[in-house]
Amino acid sequence: MARTGLYALLALNAAVVTVFYFQAGFGSNALILLGRLAGLYGALLMAFQLLLVARLPWLDRRIGMDRLTSWHRWVGFSVLWLLVAHATFITFGYAEYSSLDPVSQLVDLAETVEGVLRATVALALIIVVGVVSARFARRRLAYETWHFIHLYTYLAVVLAFTHQVAVGTTFTMSSTAKTYWYAVWGVALTSVFVGRLVLPLWRNLRHRLRVSAVVPESDNVVSVYITGRDLDRLPARAGQFFLWRFLTRDRWWQANPFSLSAAPDGTRLRLTAKTAGDGTAALRHLKVGTRVFAEGPYGAFTTLHRTRPDALLIAGGVGITPVRALLEELHGHAVLIYRVAADRDAVLYDELRELAHARGAELHLITGPATPDRLASRELASLVPDVADRDVYVCGPPGMTTAVLRTLGDLGVPKPQIHFERFSLAG
Repeated sequence: MARTGLYALLALNAAVVTVFYFQAGFGSNALILLGRLAGLYGALLMAFQLLLVARLPWLDRRIGMDRLTSWHRWVGFSVLWLLVAHATFITFGYAEYSSLDPVSQLVDLAETVEGVLRATVALALIIVVGVVSARFARRRLAYETWHFIHLYTYLAVVLAFTHQVAVGTTFTMSSTAKTYWYAVWGVALTSVFVGRLVLPLWRNLRHRLRVSAVVPESDNVVSVYITGRDLDRLPARAGQFFLWRFLTRDRWWQANPFSLSAAPDGTRLRLTAKTAGDGTAALRHLKVGTRVFAEGPYGAFTTLHRTRPDALLIAGGVGITPVRALLEELHGHAVLIYRVAADRDAVLYDELRELAHARGAELHLITGPATPDRLASRELASLVPDVADRDVYVCGPPGMTTAVLRTLGDLGVPKPQIHFERFSLAG
């Protein structure tokens, strides 16, 4: 429902922008007209992009950050190409009137038309962000480096907005159009300000989170317990995750997304993580009393979207952490399938057995290499014959998640009954 609402909102605004475009008239050549239309749609998508990254709780709980992030990626590339088209068509269009070559025409526009230089800088920033966000570049950059470069998008937004105010035809054509665009940008920028700054600061000032215990679960897995004030008023649910910052001298600037590995009980929170990289390895050495800054909770991987009384939970690797929390909160009969390479990789397995026994759930530990697929259609249907009558929750590495989702489709599980969280986000 929330996704449909977002699509409808975007379509409605695109229609409004198109109406303003036609009302502005056609007093230029075709290239300039195409450039203006591309710029309008680019501005609208840029504002929509801000809404996607605002991390508004209402939107996140219903759609999930992984899906919002996926939309953000594709909307971002759409903005890039629309703005490149805007600059290209406008430049070539004016070059037809002046007989200048395109490069000289662009320089002339930047020097003589208010706001064009700012728009050129904004486009350059967006191109840089687009390049480093491409998969081949993203894999080669540390997250902190990529994130720092990504922040320049906000500067690009401000520069683009001032360009639109200065020379945007539909912005200046009427008071109605001007009011509309101010409202669009006002809602978008306010959403980011509230969701990314005000709400996290307010929650952390209120709850004053601290590390209360650090418990090694295995050679490469550790659980961190967090306490604070008024945690019963923190709107966290089993299956969600936070972006955690542990305020030590060398790690205060680094945020990591870790799921809650136990259902919130109003007195403490627990995360469990694999200590693989430098950032996560440092979790083992956290001291009791360390201050914590947490952004969240995020994610739609909760019981909020349940459609059936019974459930199937499928987890891979450390993707078990949100699933373990969900098992604690679910009502009705549950089947939990835990996929790992070897027995020693089964994180929190003793807890899972006790919890499954207490809640009358079935627990299946499946070990072995990734191939052959032990969660293929035949195998999964044998383990859970009524899979199509259950809500199915899936969390694990991207490859496993994709394969399981394909299997569920083959078994006829309706899409509204399938809930998943990519391990790369929720882990």
